[in-house]
Amino acid sequence: MQNGPGPYVQLLRAKLHHARVTAADVNYVGSISIDADLLERTGILPWERVMVADVENGNRLETYVLEAPAGSGMMQMNGAAAHLVNVGDRIIVFAYALVQLPLTEPWTPKVALLDERNAFAGWLGSDAVEVS
Repeated sequence: MQNGPGPYVQLLRAKLHHARVTAADVNYVGSISIDADLLERTGILPWERVMVADVENGNRLETYVLEAPAGSGMMQMNGAAAHLVNVGDRIIVFAYALVQLPLTEPWTPKVALLDERNAFAGWLGSDAVEVS
């Protein structure tokens, strides 16, 4: 039996599912630039560490977030990470939280489904959208 609070674990907090890479700039100082509307909707913060997975080629990388103009649909990989994606690739952006166990209530991450223009299409688990 454990006395007091339990250990900490990293749990998925937010996810942008099937975003499309709109640009890749190797000459920019590192990061991923993401439309501010998507950041606000999911709670992902500028300067937050994220993991990115490229659905097309299987590459995974870690970087930090920069805020792109709201409504732009921008999903731009910058710096060295730009070598790991191609414009038009579908990517998944994962943000995690450090959470202490035991959980006091059920954990539910915000998983935003995006359309081909990087506009919000719905939440994972919603009957209003179909996951492709």
